[in-house]
Amino acid sequence: MKEGKSIKKYRESLSNGEARILSDLSFRSKGIFSLAEIREYTPDPKNLLYNLTKKNWVLRLKKGVYMIAPLEAGELGSQSHTVHSFIIASHLVDPYYISHWSALNYHGLTEQTPPAVYVASTKPRNTRRILDTEFVFVTIAERKMFGFTEIKIEDSTVNVSTPEKTIVDCLDHPEHCGGIEIVAKAIYFENRSLDFDKIVAMAEKMGNGAVQKRLGYVLEALGLSYGEKLGRTNLSKGYVKLDTKLPPVGKISEKWKLLVNADIDPARWTR
Repeated sequence: MKEGKSIKKYRESLSNGEARILSDLSFRSKGIFSLAEIREYTPDPKNLLYNLTKKNWVLRLKKGVYMIAPLEAGELGSQSHTVHSFIIASHLVDPYYISHWSALNYHGLTEQTPPAVYVASTKPRNTRRILDTEFVFVTIAERKMFGFTEIKIEDSTVNVSTPEKTIVDCLDHPEHCGGIEIVAKAIYFENRSLDFDKIVAMAEKMGNGAVQKRLGYVLEALGLSYGEKLGRTNLSKGYVKLDTKLPPVGKISEKWKLLVNADIDPARWTR
């Protein structure tokens, strides 16, 4: 009963015209909509959106893109409700795909909950917080913009990296998946579900020797034979850190051209 009163009170803050527009957008599954779509309803869309935002019925995601707070959000409106974070991410930048730690978690490759939603894109964007969710944008080169697929969430389509590309992306930037140990655990515990031919091919396609170095070392440390498919003769010169999150302190692996600053020991994970 209390919730009903709350909703009734909040509905009364809308004009008849505002209520009609929001109802129609919701009916059309336009929970996230553009400024251009509002022009269909009014000759003064900016004023309408200003009022709706002020009343907490809509939330501005970026320039020209807004999200509706549905009726069940109650009196707090857009301050208490949000759609799935992946759907929001899909409207923040283009091109994009959900990547790194978020994709690891989505595919069940880690039980660790990401502290943010990680989004790969060729367009640089600053980290943003929308309501209670932080969105971290990982800028990648055009050549790395591959290896993702479409998934359905609610009534929306969202791009997410495949399990194999997720592994490769995490090897490229361990700092965006919680560190090298998390991706090593994903490889170790889920190796039967991963296609290592694809992982090796994608690692080479990335055009970053650090990915191949980390992949080869991790596979060898885990006792997995797939590392034999990596040709070490083409490894780039110079040494890179195994874990980009950790200080540059550790032993040198001449074989893989790595500064081994993290301990990859599956015996610790199975005790």
